[in-house]
Amino acid sequence: MNDVLALCLDAPMQSWGTRSHGVDRDTALEPSKSGVVGLLAAALGIEREDDNAIAELAALRLGVRVDREGVVERDYHVTQNVPTTDGTGHRTVVSERFYLANALFLVALEGPREQLTRVAAAVRDPRYPVYFGRKAFVPARPLLHKDATSLPGTVEQVLAEHAQLVATRANEPTRVRIVVDCSPSDPRAELRHDHPVSFTQGHRRHRTRTVLVDHITLPGATPCT
Repeated sequence: MNDVLALCLDAPMQSWGTRSHGVDRDTALEPSKSGVVGLLAAALGIEREDDNAIAELAALRLGVRVDREGVVERDYHVTQNVPTTDGTGHRTVVSERFYLANALFLVALEGPREQLTRVAAAVRDPRYPVYFGRKAFVPARPLLHKDATSLPGTVEQVLAEHAQLVATRANEPTRVRIVVDCSPSDPRAELRHDHPVSFTQGHRRHRTRTVLVDHITLPGATPCT
């Protein structure tokens, strides 16, 4: 039976692009699988070209609980003196980059206990800095409590039973959104083109996965910190 490891993703700003092309950089409303795998790969010290190690991380089942929906904001960027494509001069490039402000997520990873133990150790003491989509978007608190370990169960169980990450009034239930990896045969399945195949610079590749988007009600309780 697999274990589940729960991580807290909290930051003033986060960006989880899934359809970014050229100068326009989007963000999803919750962490993408590509983004989570990239974060874990950085913590573990996995190089971009190591497709086999990336595939092992991507094989973990992912579930996200949105404890606080973020507000989509936009950065307006102007970059000067960018070389032209024909190399004969320079130009000014205007780009729009979107991000989530004030979002808070519980991320659950389901897989073999040995693998999750390595992930937990790396998250506590990362080989490379971890960030949420951009290098400036750093965590506001530890991703993992110092005493936390993986536990037997499923992603669905952890998302339903884990303490809320935000303060609530006693006995005041909260309805939250969840996004969970699911079978393509599930009639409610939705497509996400964010399953990483390779992070090799200049040759990044992704494939489609299927997720179930739902809502659950959490009982009011003292938040987990």
